[in-house]
Amino acid sequence: MELLIASAIGILTAAGIYLVLRLRTFPVILGISLLTYAVNVFLFTSGRVTVGAPPVLRDDITTYTDPLPQALVLTAIVISFGMTAVVVMIGLGAFLGSDDDHVDDRPALPDDGSEGTS
Repeated sequence: MELLIASAIGILTAAGIYLVLRLRTFPVILGISLLTYAVNVFLFTSGRVTVGAPPVLRDDITTYTDPLPQALVLTAIVISFGMTAVVVMIGLGAFLGSDDDHVDDRPALPDDGSEGTS
């Protein structure tokens, strides 16, 4: 089980880094989202992987799951959803303003032929 989860984290991280290194807005947003998912799965597994165990220790239960990583992941999901919405709106505004979705756009040179020297 641990090997499967570690492999999933590695694949999500590799795909996220690959997409972040692309020079288009939409793949960068997807890459950041995949990296966020990888971090969330990593945080979730930091509380030990136990299947079917309750998150709170009671008198008659000997095995339980640590509830702190679950709370951290829930908070991280909400924050990443909000930040993804903000980044999508910034990317959409940049695309509508320049009709191009390249991340590394260079500033336009002045049209008066002076090449920017004063």
